[in-house]
Amino acid sequence: MAQPVRRPLGRSDQVCVTGATGFIGSAIARALLDRGCAVRAVVEPAIDRTNIEKLDVEVVEADVRDADAVGRALAGVAVVFHTAALYRFWARQRRLFYEVNVGGTRNVLTAAGASRCGVVYTSTVGTIGLRPDGTPADEDDVTEIEHLFGSYKRSKYVAEHEALRHAAAGLPVVITHPTFPLGQGDRAPTPTGQLVVDFLNGRIPAYVDTALNVVDVDDVAEGHILAAERGGSGRSYVLGGENMELVEVLRVLAEHTGLPRPRGKIPAPAALAVGRASELVQGRLLRRAPAVPFEAARMSTTRMVFDDSRARRELGYTSGPAADAIRRSADWYLAEGYVRPQRVARLSRAPRGDGRPGRPAREDGRPGPGKVDRGHGSP
Repeated sequence: MAQPVRRPLGRSDQVCVTGATGFIGSAIARALLDRGCAVRAVVEPAIDRTNIEKLDVEVVEADVRDADAVGRALAGVAVVFHTAALYRFWARQRRLFYEVNVGGTRNVLTAAGASRCGVVYTSTVGTIGLRPDGTPADEDDVTEIEHLFGSYKRSKYVAEHEALRHAAAGLPVVITHPTFPLGQGDRAPTPTGQLVVDFLNGRIPAYVDTALNVVDVDDVAEGHILAAERGGSGRSYVLGGENMELVEVLRVLAEHTGLPRPRGKIPAPAALAVGRASELVQGRLLRRAPAVPFEAARMSTTRMVFDDSRARRELGYTSGPAADAIRRSADWYLAEGYVRPQRVARLSRAPRGDGRPGRPAREDGRPGPGKVDRGHGSP
């Protein structure tokens, strides 16, 4: 099978990252710089650049919806990591999901064909079919359309097929499926990081009986680079970590911070009812972001467990302990001011669990204080 890059990426390579200010995009940029690559960071005009302000990258402004700007941004690069996406569970204008996630991806694929560069396209495990028996799903499981909850998943599913169509036509494209990444730099925060923020702020009074696959964002970034170096064109790879019950994720957070763990369990029908009501009253009637988008409620009642054996076998992908990613994420949100003062005061009096730190922040790329990035750059 064809590959975007047939050798390890290094100092002679000019590479491009779209959505470089986002959570995964900035982690990929840091990992590429560690390899000595020349990194071109494609950023949305006027977006917060805190995540890359200390990185030695070439910054190019381009909205992925602008085909001409994307074409100029990709000129002369060996490979593009396309992470730019609208990753939310609600937007006032649903067409934005398709303009950014589908139209933007088509623009990147077209520009990559013109520049003759390889593409690593960041999709989501949300496009992978789940198994009826609840066992971990992999890249070969067929998606059921009714399980594509909301505009985000649907638009990513369509965009993924655009990537596959270009691969079938000869463009070297590899698809990645990150699971539930946590760590430093999730400024929006994305729906994944929001779980940690909500716990820290005491906004999770109870939990649903569900499970998810937790992975450190830096491991996901390394997986993207391995996909560029070793992945087969038209091939897709789950980039995951450990499958964990949600109650176990909350337990790790509670032990690390000293904050109480939610004890009550919410029945799935009740969670869905709250999502429907929130979407109707806040989303449709008041035209503002619902506290509990229905898409988020539906996902919370779905066991999102996955098997990443293909990436480990074919790419040499590895991941660290999921608990470390959870702890590191909590520490970052605390340091960056995402936690209400009243909760911080409680933290200062509480024991900090086992005290084991996650991986230390990088001096050359550690995100600092700045405006929250609620834009496209986090898939």
